[in-house]
Amino acid sequence: MIGIKRMSKLYEGKKAIKNVTLAIEKGTIFGLLGSNGAGKTTLLKILSGNLIQDTGEVLIDSSPVFENREVKNRCFFLPDSPYFLANYTILQMAVFFRCVYREWNEERFHQLQEVFPIPFQYRIDKLSKGMQRQVAFWLALSTMPEVLILDEPFDGLDSVMRKNVRQLLIQDVTERDMTILISSHNLREIEDIADHVGILHNGELVIQKDLSDLKADLHKVQIAFKDKIPHGIYRGIQILDKQRQGSVIVCIVKGKEAMIEAHFNQFQPDIFDMLPLSLEEIFIYEMGDIGYVIQNDLA
Repeated sequence: MIGIKRMSKLYEGKKAIKNVTLAIEKGTIFGLLGSNGAGKTTLLKILSGNLIQDTGEVLIDSSPVFENREVKNRCFFLPDSPYFLANYTILQMAVFFRCVYREWNEERFHQLQEVFPIPFQYRIDKLSKGMQRQVAFWLALSTMPEVLILDEPFDGLDSVMRKNVRQLLIQDVTERDMTILISSHNLREIEDIADHVGILHNGELVIQKDLSDLKADLHKVQIAFKDKIPHGIYRGIQILDKQRQGSVIVCIVKGKEAMIEAHFNQFQPDIFDMLPLSLEEIFIYEMGDIGYVIQNDLA
């Protein structure tokens, strides 16, 4: 569905995106992670056709995106600061989108007022940030996009509305095979919704994996010994971090669970536990592994 091949983009002589290759299958949700200034928003703008790459290909259904009205009509880009025409009401903005997007669904627009209970006649620029975000989702989903591109989409939404929006997104992916590319600093939101994730760092895509595979490759291990720590316990495995908490050692280890368990069990620890890591913890240690210095906050 989405194919980016060896794509690069320069800003003021510096590469914001460096030779990125990315494939996203139809009907999936892809979470794009990265440090500040990694190039995430630039990539989203290029994919949505708002910018053109300097080199490489950016394709949706094997067709280029930039200045391709047919492709862009099937996509919707919701930026971190949604734009609305000045002084427009919700209904006026809906009329505008009805003229722009071929697949606009009037019935769905009215049905979604049950989820976004804001009167049609309200001027959007008079609404709060959170309500403007609701209107943006309301209009976006009414265009019935095949590809939905989201940049910090949940910013300003309360917890109930976040849950409602997530359910709508998952429903459209399930029922219409909609494809979503979502970038957010709220990694918990991405963890709850994404099938696959990619990590962008200094303009390069350093990791692209199925979310379950990413979680399977990184583990938090707790071990303890009554006597002194055995010699060589850290050899032969990839330790990303280790801390001593009294008699307990907490390690972040990269590798397969069975291999890690077999390694530590040969030293016959008195306590051995493997604990799940959140996506946020995985992101911190994966970024540390590629040289991005992050203050260690592991408890």
